[in-house]
Amino acid sequence: MRRFVTIVMLCMGCLATVHAQTFTQRIQKDSRAGEGKVTISHDKSIDDLVNSGNISGNGQQERKTEEQPTRTKTEVKVREQHRDTTSLDTQVIDTRRKVMRGGVKINGYRVQAFAGGNQRKDRQQAEHVGNLIKSHYPEEPIYVHFYSPRWICRVGNYRTYEEAHEMLMNIRKLGISGASVVKGKITVQY
Repeated sequence: MRRFVTIVMLCMGCLATVHAQTFTQRIQKDSRAGEGKVTISHDKSIDDLVNSGNISGNGQQERKTEEQPTRTKTEVKVREQHRDTTSLDTQVIDTRRKVMRGGVKINGYRVQAFAGGNQRKDRQQAEHVGNLIKSHYPEEPIYVHFYSPRWICRVGNYRTYEEAHEMLMNIRKLGISGASVVKGKITVQY
């Protein structure tokens, strides 16, 4: 029993010394025979950023909950000016994938705007075509997938051929002449 208590006390002492050092201090002190010495010189703000968390016993980083420093009026003004110059009337388009909850798969139509090969440039071209269409028709779902052996970009979920054909004409007006209407499974909301 005495050995167990002694081992536990030694482990707790070691853990206390590990937490007392910062990350950069441990790197600088960790010198072995025959190896070089590490010297780190940087600003205090960088030191605070690097050493912002304590390493717990299981190796995961624990974040300190500190209040954000208050910004001066000039710093806020500079940030606002920077924000004003970077947002010169640019339209932000949400290109994230949207998952339709409660959707049902039925037979329908989509407009195939691009069909390429299986190389990286074909994937980039399919994504470019999808982003072009999304910029003009943000409410339409865009599907860029790899259907072996090619990259495909398809648009929409249309129940009738007429709806799909109308979108086909709109896509061709954008300069995508190789677009066509394809039949397949679509996702609709009931």
